[in-house]
Amino acid sequence: MRQIWIPKPGPPEVLELREERDPLPGPTQVRIRVAATGVNFADVMGRMGMYDDLPPMPVVPGYEVAGRIDAVGDGVDASWIGKDVFALTRFGGYSDVVCVPEPQVYGRPPGMTLEEAAAIPVNYLTAYQLVVVMGGLRKGQTVLVHSAGGGVGIAVIQLAKRIGARVIGTASTTKHDFLKSIGVDFCIDYRKQDFEQRTREFTHARGVDLVLDAVGGASFRKSYRVLAPSGRLGMFGLSAAASGKRRSYLRAAPALLSTLRLRFSPVQLINENKGVFGVNLGHLWQEIDRVASWMDDLLQLHREGALRPVISAKFAFDEAAKAHHYIQDRKNVGKVLLVP
Repeated sequence: MRQIWIPKPGPPEVLELREERDPLPGPTQVRIRVAATGVNFADVMGRMGMYDDLPPMPVVPGYEVAGRIDAVGDGVDASWIGKDVFALTRFGGYSDVVCVPEPQVYGRPPGMTLEEAAAIPVNYLTAYQLVVVMGGLRKGQTVLVHSAGGGVGIAVIQLAKRIGARVIGTASTTKHDFLKSIGVDFCIDYRKQDFEQRTREFTHARGVDLVLDAVGGASFRKSYRVLAPSGRLGMFGLSAAASGKRRSYLRAAPALLSTLRLRFSPVQLINENKGVFGVNLGHLWQEIDRVASWMDDLLQLHREGALRPVISAKFAFDEAAKAHHYIQDRKNVGKVLLVP
């Protein structure tokens, strides 16, 4: 099999393509011949040496794959063999063969392409947890989503429009036409405009019911300030700490310090009628049955045509560095995939 390894922290060029022996599935596992692998910002942070969850290097990153099962381990029904599936992987997804516990595997339904299947697990489960499970977004409410052109952002937009909510999205101007075409009601260029001011203008100073922020640092403070009474702030990343392509604590310091200094006291939250929560799908491995129920809902929405992953770009395994550059250069509108 072929795998992409992170041997040490560094820029995208540190990624190495290696040949390894095909693994055998252990008890309760299935083996998948991978057709597409999802690339996520967590992989980028891991490559830079700025992601605490990453196992010690050298390591194979990757949280999601799609492909076909060709072998099963003890305790797994042999009828899985030959089925097209997609799966969550606890690292190791940058590989053209993976072994995954059966509970983390989902059958690929008719009408869903392999590329779409690889684009669903991380982005759409994260969006579902943010919008539905913890965000409690309702019809007629307004959500502000940062990085609206990314994989999670587009998933949030689709879920919000299905609910009947209004959407404000931050993204560079070049992405605005596309975002409006999929239902964003108001776009803000975060590079040129103050999103706090523009959000207040759009909502006639009331604020929004839900903000979803993976930027971090000072953005968390401003996002909290634009919440309307009973509004909720969902935090699910800290991309502001990864401003370059190499690890630099000097560049990361402002975002990290600003985040560490955040204080949401119980009295403040009570008096302001606001809520704050965090989401990290990678810390829910012990809740995999619950996550599977979320996936059931997402697959039903896909069948109804309400959800449709947007694939921004596909890269071959030997172009993994280009895939990471593409994301860090903020070129993607939707999901980036590796295709072995």
